[in-house]
Amino acid sequence: MRMSTWIRQHIAALRALLVLTVITGIIYPAVVLGISQIPGLKDKADGSLITKDGKLVGSSLIGQAFTDGKGNALVQYFQTRPSNSAPSDGSIPDGYDPTNSSFGNMGPESIVDTLDPADPKKDKQALLSTVCSRSLAVATLEGVDGHRPFCTGGSPTDSASVGSVLAVIGPRDAHGNVEHPTKVISVNEACSTDPKNPTKPFQQAYQGVTVECAQRGVDYSDGQIVPIRGDASVDTAVPTDAVTASGSGLDPQISPAYAAIQVARVAKARGVSDDQIKAMVDSHTTGRALGFMGEKTVNVVQLNYDLDSKYPFKG
Repeated sequence: MRMSTWIRQHIAALRALLVLTVITGIIYPAVVLGISQIPGLKDKADGSLITKDGKLVGSSLIGQAFTDGKGNALVQYFQTRPSNSAPSDGSIPDGYDPTNSSFGNMGPESIVDTLDPADPKKDKQALLSTVCSRSLAVATLEGVDGHRPFCTGGSPTDSASVGSVLAVIGPRDAHGNVEHPTKVISVNEACSTDPKNPTKPFQQAYQGVTVECAQRGVDYSDGQIVPIRGDASVDTAVPTDAVTASGSGLDPQISPAYAAIQVARVAKARGVSDDQIKAMVDSHTTGRALGFMGEKTVNVVQLNYDLDSKYPFKG
């Protein structure tokens, strides 16, 4: 008695399943694993792991925050770029949570902060003010000029730096521009009215109208938003990668320019010369991919752990 077509088809499918399972589930993984253990490939295949004193301390592919856990930089280490990769519960305040790779999702039009009506600590900074405040923090740590175009303040003696943005209120012309303003607000500055410590907007007047500080909880979206460039040079001492996060939030590399402004601090903390630290930076600097793609980078994770081995911090 001949088997029905239905049964023959299912037996053929079962045979194909078994054959493909052996090939793709056993043979192929075994071949890939064997190739990955070839000398020269094994380290990368295992995750480019870094060990110190026999203990696993990280991977050269995943960035780490070299801070005290509260966001304060450890002066003996080179600092990485900011990271948006952090759990929502705040348990890792400096980012670099490998289980939560993420990006900030803010673009160049993100220039107006959201000022909380009651609590300044709950203010939500736009991308511009985030960059400005980070630039000030780096400038204070490294002792360089942190002024940037479209940012207020920026020197280590300043108490804050935010986006220099005005809301110009008044009748608009056919193109939507306010030609004769009746009121001008510095939208990112809620200035203090304390008579003992008064503060003023970053700019006193705009087109003959006195600039006022923003009031918390007030919506100024009816005004024309005007960024004020200021006189800071575009060639700032604090590089772009020092104030912006990578797409993944986990990149361990920084630019040679960002590493350069940190050399003096790290050398002083470790009690060695600037030239000795520069030599270490150079040894951890990689060129462009294939000689023409991307830019030179410095792997901060590898650099810091090698610094601990060669020039231990004694503080």
